[in-house]
Amino acid sequence: MSINPDLQGRSYPAAEVYDVGREKIREFARAVKATHPAHFDLNAAIALGHRDLVAPPTFAIIVAQRADAQLIEDPDSGIDFSRVVHADQRFVHHRPIIAGDRLVAELHVDGVRSMGGGAMITTRSEIFALSEGASRRNVATTTSSILVRGEEQ
Repeated sequence: MSINPDLQGRSYPAAEVYDVGREKIREFARAVKATHPAHFDLNAAIALGHRDLVAPPTFAIIVAQRADAQLIEDPDSGIDFSRVVHADQRFVHHRPIIAGDRLVAELHVDGVRSMGGGAMITTRSEIFALSEGASRRNVATTTSSILVRGEEQ
């Protein structure tokens, strides 16, 4: 099956909530070798004006990849994950991700470009923190490009 060119312009709604916890932040920081004390020590984070531990900037990938999964798992997409190569990832932060945040992400397919037998797909995840009363505040925007190799590649 080939990549569905009608994916461009498609959006996937926010799915499950991701609860950001202190230990999740600490584990991620260790994994990516982020050593700033605000990732590990509550007092260090508070001294910087935050209410709790601060996640490293790339922590947003956890929530973004959950949103990307909706596209990958969409039977209409034509994407065979075993043929996917991650090409690019970018982050724009509107505010830090903090322990205690409840995050959701909406996925937007911004581009589908045929390349030989495959396609380059560009997605954008808008990540929001849920507040009391179900209001949402924009936390980060991630942009990702994946190359889906064709059968002959």
